[in-house]
Amino acid sequence: MAKTVVEMIDPRDQGAGPLDLKKPVFDPNAVARANEAIKAMAGEFQAWLERDVTRVQDARLAAEASAWSNATLETLLIAAHDLKGLGGSYDYPIVTQIAASLCRLIETDPGKTAARAEPSLVAAHVDALRAAARGQIRTDAHPIGRALLQALEARVAALGVAPR
Repeated sequence: MAKTVVEMIDPRDQGAGPLDLKKPVFDPNAVARANEAIKAMAGEFQAWLERDVTRVQDARLAAEASAWSNATLETLLIAAHDLKGLGGSYDYPIVTQIAASLCRLIETDPGKTAARAEPSLVAAHVDALRAAARGQIRTDAHPIGRALLQALEARVAALGVAPR
């Protein structure tokens, strides 16, 4: 059997040195190419959003079927957290806000207990996400979107289980 040789490299000794932040990290052409790539993908955003919302809905249904077990609530939290991060990228900032409210509800043990006691609040969050995607409600400037978001956030805040 051959011996494996391991070499330790200290990046402070081998590194490229400090960055010169006086000049832009990316040249204007690279930024323009990135913006064009985003525009080219924009047509796919709605399908990607709907896929991710379906993932949250499936996680909610699994949580409900398991009597809101910790494991399935964690799966729901992961799906909601992913959507929270992607909503703005999909040009749906309200999705980010609704998903963030759902995350605040179920990310703590007291929140999971509250979700078990009031599963309709979890369902309301998921249904609001589904409605935003289906109705193409992108921001809280939309009156229905604003009303949904305010009601959900107020209910989560009233439970007192979520970090802010």
